[in-house]
Amino acid sequence: MSVVWRFNKQAVFMKALFPFFFLAAATSATAFASTPGEVQIGGYLREATLQGFSGNTRKFSDYRGKPMIINVWASWCGPCRSEMGSLDRLARQYGGKQFNIIGISTDDDGSAAAAFIKASKISFVNYLDSKVFLENMLGANTIPLTVLVDANGRVLEKVRGAHEWDSPEVIDAIEKIFHLKLPH
Repeated sequence: MSVVWRFNKQAVFMKALFPFFFLAAATSATAFASTPGEVQIGGYLREATLQGFSGNTRKFSDYRGKPMIINVWASWCGPCRSEMGSLDRLARQYGGKQFNIIGISTDDDGSAAAAFIKASKISFVNYLDSKVFLENMLGANTIPLTVLVDANGRVLEKVRGAHEWDSPEVIDAIEKIFHLKLPH
């Protein structure tokens, strides 16, 4: 991937989310340090088993063929909870059609995360990562973290902090990153 293309792609998303990124960058110089086994932007997700809250399991490879938005969160995280509504609205409008949306809870106690999902009526599928394997692979040393992945499993972008995922500006950025035209 050319450096210019990567810069332009990031610039589009950064422009849409500039106020959020500026605040996040200003608050911590170490917020973006790598985690053990982290897949960097441009790298491919390794195969991993995803443990569902109802006992079901999937693998990352089950989601290949469509772009994917992975949100890493925890029930005790206020910013995570605040962005969940906009992620759910995005999932209800576009999820499963042009791209998939999944959540990865980093809660040690899955019952707290399951209770939050149920009480919030979250429609997109969520998985539990109580052993921090996925958290480390995705680079979630801060949460919420949202990872945009192409249809082949390549990490295109990592967005830190809470955002309004169904806002017109963010939807435009998602279109550009995934090379999609979404109905508005």
